[in-house]
Amino acid sequence: MSAVFDTSRIIAVRQSAAMRRRSVLLGLILALLAAFALALYLGDYPVPASGIVQSLLSPLTGLADRSVDFIVLQVRLPRAILAVLSGASFALAGIIFQTLLRNPLASPDIIGIAHGASAAAVFCIIILGWSGLAVSFGAFGGAVLTALAIYFLAWRNGVTAFRVVLIGIGMAAMLAAVISYLFTRARLNEVQQAMAWLVGSLNAARPGDSIVLAGAMLVLIPLMIGLVRALDAMELGDDTARALGAPVELTRLGLMLVAVGFAAFATAAVGPVGFVAFVSGPLARSLLKGAGRGFAQAALVGALVMLVSDLLAQHLLPTVQLPVGVVTGACGALFLLWLLMASGRSGRVN
Repeated sequence: MSAVFDTSRIIAVRQSAAMRRRSVLLGLILALLAAFALALYLGDYPVPASGIVQSLLSPLTGLADRSVDFIVLQVRLPRAILAVLSGASFALAGIIFQTLLRNPLASPDIIGIAHGASAAAVFCIIILGWSGLAVSFGAFGGAVLTALAIYFLAWRNGVTAFRVVLIGIGMAAMLAAVISYLFTRARLNEVQQAMAWLVGSLNAARPGDSIVLAGAMLVLIPLMIGLVRALDAMELGDDTARALGAPVELTRLGLMLVAVGFAAFATAAVGPVGFVAFVSGPLARSLLKGAGRGFAQAALVGALVMLVSDLLAQHLLPTVQLPVGVVTGACGALFLLWLLMASGRSGRVN
């Protein structure tokens, strides 16, 4: 009798968790759609809902208003799409690192991945004199090389979360010093260009950026889904996971490379926008209340955070348009302080 009761209770708990996952997912999708519509509407030239719909359908209907189509299709739509894709990509990078290393501080902008991209971009701008797409490729290479360096420096018959986080923080400090040194060798116009890239911005969003990022995500997401299945065994401990036949180190390296791919492609597209990767996973999990890992929910939270932050950056001050990185940095810093104070009260960060 007790066995039947326990089984029915387990089923009820699983159904409740599944219902919460679906509810949170639906709520985030609706919030993202509302923010996306607002992004197409708001601006110096407000476009009514009918005009937005007509512009979006103009390739099919042939009905076009050139001025409205330019504003909606050439200016606001590419920016909104890039915000969604880059925010989701940063979020997936963050939650992979946080889940893999079991530490909410383990995100690309904390453990040095973003610093690697930034140092490479500043080197390309100041030393090599590159600009535009070439800087993005340089940033991508810097992120990948930094991640590989952290992984191999942390290797001691395997990789532990503590070593990765500690070495990553040290790597971030070293790369920040490199960036400061490069600034001492730069001319004023080079410093301005580098600083504009380092803050992170959607002001120069192009359709091509979204196409490249979307293509990368189409490759990386299936890889992530395939590798995440081994996390159930790895949560029992590396030795137990190996005894169950899980390829622990291969899975860990694969997930780290996938996470670096998400972060690197997003950084190449919009710059090292701070704290989106850091806050998205914890926010998604707080909404889920333990009902799953929340990878899909974290991606939606990241997209929503990036899109809303960009709206605030554009319209918060009437005469000034801020880079989106300023808004995410300010909000993310407050979230970090709250997380550290909360973990201090509980005596641990996990």
